[in-house]
Amino acid sequence: MDISKIGEFGLIDRLTKDLENKNQSTKYGVGDDCAVLSYPDSEVLVTTDMLMEGVHFDLTYIDLKHLGYKSAMVNISDIFAMNGTPRQLTVSLALSKRFTVEDVETFYEGLRLACEKWNVDIVGGDTTSSYTGLAISVTCIGEARKEDIVYRNGAKDTDLVCVSGDLGAAYMGLQLLEREKNVYYSQVDDLQKKIAEARKMGDAAKVSALSTQLSTLSMPDFSGKEYLLQRQLQTEARGDIVRKLREAGIHPTAMMDISDGLSSELMHICKQSGVGCRIFEKELPIDYQTAVMAEEMNMNVTTCALNGGEDYELLFTVPIGDLDKVKELEDVRLIGHITDQKFGQILVTRDNQEFELKAQGWTFC
Repeated sequence: MDISKIGEFGLIDRLTKDLENKNQSTKYGVGDDCAVLSYPDSEVLVTTDMLMEGVHFDLTYIDLKHLGYKSAMVNISDIFAMNGTPRQLTVSLALSKRFTVEDVETFYEGLRLACEKWNVDIVGGDTTSSYTGLAISVTCIGEARKEDIVYRNGAKDTDLVCVSGDLGAAYMGLQLLEREKNVYYSQVDDLQKKIAEARKMGDAAKVSALSTQLSTLSMPDFSGKEYLLQRQLQTEARGDIVRKLREAGIHPTAMMDISDGLSSELMHICKQSGVGCRIFEKELPIDYQTAVMAEEMNMNVTTCALNGGEDYELLFTVPIGDLDKVKELEDVRLIGHITDQKFGQILVTRDNQEFELKAQGWTFC
């Protein structure tokens, strides 16, 4: 169905008609000029992310359901990175004419799956038209007690540096998808050129044979690389790690989620905390598929782990007195420690050489 047939408000009604609020802080959701929220005993956390077609995602290889899921998760992840609890979410979409009502419903299906996983209420947003593709703006609102909030500026000398999960897989998934997209479309272009040449020559039999070859072109085989695709296409916020830290009685001194690469985020923490750090290459958690893919593409796997981005794992520092507690945490890796600022931000390689960390994450086009 063309969106113009039901209009903006008809689309909003269709997308939100059966939303049920789960949080007491949601006093009033979709249906008025503003949502009404109440946080009498907590601090309010607010985060916003924009995702632009052609910059942050490519609809050649991410479907709208996964895109909706990812759009919510990257915002929910920011709330967890502050040691908060996500509660509400608003989403605004700019849509070109190529999108149908059913396309937007598919996007919302993924969005709602992410919100249901973490009991987040969808309470509003906006829709408008676009001449340049799809633009997504999501805002997530959360809460935390004042004493529980973790900022980036609390790391201290001798603190331990930890990360959850593994690093570099999302980036290698992106490289894999880009490579296979280029291979596939180069084959399409080649066959289309040959078909055009055959038409000029009046060779109908060759045109038919080439057209059949084009229509039956096989899709890439991703066997053995499923984890890399999952990490790129199905982003997961690590609220489970926040819960484990609370249960273990560990209060991080600084914390961030890893969206632009470990190096970049670690340098943010060091700069805002006025400290240095020493990170050990041998301790970086790297999945087997990530290492294999990096070797296949002739890329340095450590560079991928440090600068790849989009892992959305948690990077955090804890007091050295929590060492034994940290060692007991599943899916958490101790990768180094905080130092005095004068010692800089150092990567210690497997052969004990020392290099200054450099951020190679996201920059403007």
